[in-house]
Amino acid sequence: MSGDHCPPLTRESIQEKIDQHGCFIVQVPADNYLPAFAYTIGLHQRFNHAEIICFGLSLELMASLLNDACDQIKNGASFTTSILYKGFLEDYPVQFLLVDPAYYPYYPAAGCYFYKHASFPSLQLVWPDKQSHFPWEPDFNSDWHRKQPLLDRDADFMFQEEKNVAVFTTRQVLEGKPILYAYHDEDGDWQFHSEDEPLEEDIKLVALSAIVEIDPGIVAIHHLSYGQRAWRPSAADKWEWE
Repeated sequence: MSGDHCPPLTRESIQEKIDQHGCFIVQVPADNYLPAFAYTIGLHQRFNHAEIICFGLSLELMASLLNDACDQIKNGASFTTSILYKGFLEDYPVQFLLVDPAYYPYYPAAGCYFYKHASFPSLQLVWPDKQSHFPWEPDFNSDWHRKQPLLDRDADFMFQEEKNVAVFTTRQVLEGKPILYAYHDEDGDWQFHSEDEPLEEDIKLVALSAIVEIDPGIVAIHHLSYGQRAWRPSAADKWEWE
């Protein structure tokens, strides 16, 4: 991903919207793997407030929530973590999490483009399920877990799947060869190989966490949609994907 979703805008055009409205809102549609999300650019510049990102609702609703937050910040409000905020969603409170900057290249990438760095603070607006349970609480609706990646944690494991989900690799990878090819199959299975076309007898099944332990840099392609593949000439090169 890493900026693929950035709109064809200049810093000047983003700045114009910030000057007019207090912030610019980037809206990123869902694909077949990651949920839709939206985030602000300009709250830090105009109000010295953290930028805000939200996942998993309709783009229209998320834009409305972010505009509401911007209006409150204009009027002197300030949002922080570990507090229940009412008034954003009818009948439901929301909370904010402090975003780990390790996620910036994959989610608020246009903010990095605008600011020319990744040292600005960001908060994630998190909404609960219909029983008012939040994603980190044990009773949260398990069917909704993938709607909101929690960007304050697990920066060393950014995948949507559980750590123990089974993935395909090869004997060569387990013996120390670098992972140079990755596939996220149409059915959701992950494959990580050292050869473009591994032999069937070399295929092994391991936990996704084992692959991340072998090559922590594999999280750079955690965002691959179903049906996408990634490759690199060597372990020292950056990943490319399609």
